[in-house]
Amino acid sequence: MSLDTASLQCFIASAETLSFTKAAKRVNKTQSAVSQQVAKLENLLEKALFKRGKNLELTVDGEVFLNYAKQILTLHFKAIDHFKEPDLKGVVRFGIPDDYATTFLYNILTQFIVIHPNVSIDVECDLTLNLYESFKKGNLDLVLLKMPKPKDDEMAVEITPQKLCWAGNKNLIKDKEYLPLVLSPNPCVYRKTAIEALNKSQINWKISFSSYSYIGKVAAVRAGLGLTILPKKMIPNDLSIISSSELPDLQDSQISLLKLTDKNVAINSFESFIVKYLN
Repeated sequence: MSLDTASLQCFIASAETLSFTKAAKRVNKTQSAVSQQVAKLENLLEKALFKRGKNLELTVDGEVFLNYAKQILTLHFKAIDHFKEPDLKGVVRFGIPDDYATTFLYNILTQFIVIHPNVSIDVECDLTLNLYESFKKGNLDLVLLKMPKPKDDEMAVEITPQKLCWAGNKNLIKDKEYLPLVLSPNPCVYRKTAIEALNKSQINWKISFSSYSYIGKVAAVRAGLGLTILPKKMIPNDLSIISSSELPDLQDSQISLLKLTDKNVAINSFESFIVKYLN
C-alpha cells in the first residue's frame, strides 16, 4: 500500500478544519469517505493521526505527518505541472458569487497558486446576473455562475448541480402570518427561486433581512431573523436544515463556468482546476 493524493487531501482538510464534516465539504466527499481515507492512512503508517473525542485533535504524529503530507501533495502537483504546463504565467480576471467565494475560494486559490506561483488571479465578487453582464462586456476572463450554461456558448462548462435547502429556525414556520426570509437583494438567483416556490405554494412571506454578503445572511439566520436557502454544502454546521411539508421543495441550483477565450493557457488551467475541485 502506498500514499495516494485522495487520502492526503482528506487528511490535510481534516487537519486544517479539525472536523471530518467540514473537511468533507472542502474536498467534496461524504463525511464517511473522508473518515475512511484518514483511517486508511493511519493503518498504513501504523500511527494514530487524530485524537477522536468531542473535538477532533491532531496527535503529535499527526502534526509531523501534516508537514510531510503538504510537501508530498505540493511536489505531486508541481511535477505534473512541470511537464504539462511549464512556466505558466499570466493574469486571470475571475468572477465568483459571494457565497462561493466565502466557502470555496480560499482553498481554490491557495492550492492553485502553490502549483502556479506565476499566475495572478484578480477576483471580483458579485451577484450572478451582474457577473454575467460584466463577462459579456469582456471585463472578466472566467466566471462561475449560478445558472445553466448558455446554449450559445460552446466553451461553457456545467458544474454538478447543487441541492438547495431551507435553513434556519424551524419554529419560524409556525404561527406566522408571514414567513420571514433572509435573502440577497435583486437580482439574486436564490431569492428568485425561494420567492417563486413560496408563491406557487401560496405561502405569505416577507423579507426581514437583505444583504449581498453570505456572512451577513448567515449571521441574520443565526440571530433568528428569518429562513434562507443555500446549497446544502454551504450550510454551516450550527444551522439546521429544514425538511418540512410546510415548506415547498426547491429546484437544484444550476452552476456553470464561462470563459472568454480558450487560447489562454493560464485561463484554461484555472478553469480545469475549478472544475476538478467543485465536481
